[in-house]
Amino acid sequence: MNLDKLPKSKKKQAKRVGRGIASGRGKTAGRGTKGQKARSKMSIAHPHFEGGQRPLFKRLPYRRGKGNSKISKKPIIINLDAINLLPKGSTVNLESLIKHRIVAADDAEIYGVKVLGDGNLTSSYKFEVKTSKSAAKKIEKAGGQIIKWQSIKSNTEKKEEKKGNNR
Repeated sequence: MNLDKLPKSKKKQAKRVGRGIASGRGKTAGRGTKGQKARSKMSIAHPHFEGGQRPLFKRLPYRRGKGNSKISKKPIIINLDAINLLPKGSTVNLESLIKHRIVAADDAEIYGVKVLGDGNLTSSYKFEVKTSKSAAKKIEKAGGQIIKWQSIKSNTEKKEEKKGNNR
């Protein structure tokens, strides 16, 4: 095996800078002369730095009540017509609605689901989600059941639950 017969490497080696004048990148190592960029850490401050003038976010006044927006607690609404897409006699809960792609997984886990009474049911189902009064009447009329649904816990409820478990 000869060294001249070896295949060329795909990765090009990085140029060693600051190793003498003859190397081509010696002395100032491609940084030019003097100034902030020529120094060791080359720190150009944070992205909002405006060259020393008073930054925009400090020029503007404070505003109250403009913090993080609260996540709305309104559930995703589904009508009875959409539930007819599920297999007959199955249970209607978050998992089944996500599995059959009636509801997006991310939204359903955050906001929950509520079934409204528009449309008609073709067969009986077991419901483990929130339902409106009109939907409940139609479900019972079609021979379905409404099992008590588990509410989606808010962040404060989860924190209180954790505190209770730690004691």
